[in-house]
Amino acid sequence: MNAKLKEFFRAQLSAFVGGLSDFGIYTFCYKVLSIAPAFSNVISGSLGAVVNFVINRYWSFNNTSAPLGKQLGKFVIVVAGSILLKSLGIYLLDDRLHLHPLLSKVIVEIIVSLGFNYTLQRFWVFKK
Repeated sequence: MNAKLKEFFRAQLSAFVGGLSDFGIYTFCYKVLSIAPAFSNVISGSLGAVVNFVINRYWSFNNTSAPLGKQLGKFVIVVAGSILLKSLGIYLLDDRLHLHPLLSKVIVEIIVSLGFNYTLQRFWVFKK
């Protein structure tokens, strides 16, 4: 398997692990704590991002040569944009189109993760 494809699959596995953390926290906030779906996403996305950053820095992109603070600063910008896009997407699908909140979350996660997160992490945050 070529190095770029291996890196892509590692990043997707990292996103999946971060996503599981995110989804579990989202479900807990939404179902147990009765927090609005869009705000539940802000909480869960922030915590899931911590998991994702650590895995990406040390394993997926294996780029520890760049200063941690610089990578973290870029990552925070990507995560903020990602959370904003995901919260907006969930709001539109849940509140406006009346899809189930959990289905809304899954649809938006896939679109934003592949189209926004991976691209910016690969070519900006963890660029070698």
